[in-house]
Amino acid sequence: MTRKSDPLHLRIGADIEQRIHSGEWAPGHRVPTEAELMAQYDCARMTVSRALSDLAGRGLVVRRKRAGTVVAHPPVHSSAVVDIPDIQAEVTGRGLAYRHRQLNRVQRPATEAEDWMATDGGLVLELETLHYADDEPFVLERRLISLAAAPEAGTADFAVTPPGSWLLAQVPWTGAEHRIAAVAADHDTARRLELDPGAACLRLERRTWREGRGVTWASQTFPGAAYELVARFSPARSRSP
Repeated sequence: MTRKSDPLHLRIGADIEQRIHSGEWAPGHRVPTEAELMAQYDCARMTVSRALSDLAGRGLVVRRKRAGTVVAHPPVHSSAVVDIPDIQAEVTGRGLAYRHRQLNRVQRPATEAEDWMATDGGLVLELETLHYADDEPFVLERRLISLAAAPEAGTADFAVTPPGSWLLAQVPWTGAEHRIAAVAADHDTARRLELDPGAACLRLERRTWREGRGVTWASQTFPGAAYELVARFSPARSRSP
């Protein structure tokens, strides 16, 4: 609870937060512009910007370069780090409208660094896909698929079916490796996700195998407030001396 003696940016943030928690402003609701908030609170742009930055840092709003500030959707939870999430299922499971857009598709020989999935210069399919939740950019995905392990991927229509969903249905995995990192959005990622360059993002990188043969590598970059990883565990049972 804020008091009249609190700095104005805290009071502005508290007013917006109250509207979000009460349900008055639902996920996706467009927050008034900085100019509108400046007029409403009779204050400088720096004060409004600080209030919105604080709310964005707590995951309550998302500030997008061209779309302005909107109320954030609740983060998608992954119940265990070793899960292979199906982005379409994750989004629709939360009652949000899902769609995706294929940005790039190239078939090429594997590089030396990609030998684990396509030996002797075998072919890989390189894909770039942007996934949306309620028409807001949700995750930017870059993916390689080994055409030796999944030859049908060469003719699959990934403009219709997202590649992750297709792989989970067509090429079940038997082994996986995950890497998770907090990253700052580079210029291209920020443009795709409609964020400011340098905005906080979460990046999941994974490799999957089937019976020892490399199948796919994927890098998925989420806006920082869009995704959470949750793991449940119990303490190991102590051994008697």
